[in-house]
Amino acid sequence: MSVEIFKNKFEDLENIWHKDENNVEFIYARDLQKILGYEKWERFEEVIKKAIISCEANKHKAEDHFPTVGKMINIGKTAKREIQDYKLTRYACYLVAQNGDSRKEEIAFAQNYFAVQTRNFELVMQRKEDYERVLERYELKEAERIFSEELYQRGVDSEGFARVRSKGDETLFGGNTTKQMKEKLGVPEKYQHRPLADFLDPIAITAKKLATQLSNKNVKDKDLQGEESITNQHISSNQTIREALIKENVYPEELPPSEDIKKVESRLNKDVKQITKPKI
Repeated sequence: MSVEIFKNKFEDLENIWHKDENNVEFIYARDLQKILGYEKWERFEEVIKKAIISCEANKHKAEDHFPTVGKMINIGKTAKREIQDYKLTRYACYLVAQNGDSRKEEIAFAQNYFAVQTRNFELVMQRKEDYERVLERYELKEAERIFSEELYQRGVDSEGFARVRSKGDETLFGGNTTKQMKEKLGVPEKYQHRPLADFLDPIAITAKKLATQLSNKNVKDKDLQGEESITNQHISSNQTIREALIKENVYPEELPPSEDIKKVESRLNKDVKQITKPKI
């Protein structure tokens, strides 16, 4: 494929993207059919059906990436009829290209085009997940700081706060102590001094944050004083959150470990530096 044809194909693909009401980008299958060199819709739909099978095999919902739509076309001066079409997401387009006839130059080009597009999308989604996890970890840290300050005013020092928090964690994680949870999560020996939350699944981090906020509210509402009464309240708050999770068949102690939050933060900071680095 010559550079000029390559450039034209690239522009053709760039020009057929649309956005739905949720701002999700998609391409109509019948538009993609022409660019990929399929003359008959029936032949191209066979490729789409193979792509749908691949989508489901990869544990993705086909209806999220291959929704069907009806389109009206002119079949005469005044007559119209409806035909079936698909709204293909970037991932769907990638799978369609992968399932096409790679001997066709158009397919070979599309495979590379959509591989890059899909990879970019995956990188964006990964960064979004990283950012949300770091933010949730920060919000937990802030909730614990506020709770600690409240307890200090009620006769509980920093060592007492650590014991209160430990009892809450033990309740939330089904009787597992902080040390036992670190062992379950496979936290390296050199990181044993680090907070448990640095290695927790985002759901568990959110659960700890909610339990902390709930305890802080009840401590103030009930005007609790001293370590014993506050510990009991924190145990009760964590039990409430645990029971809510169990109703959804989620057991906090069984959630898989997450990547060290320090590595996630480092990756995000590196991205920011690359984005803001002046170009010479």
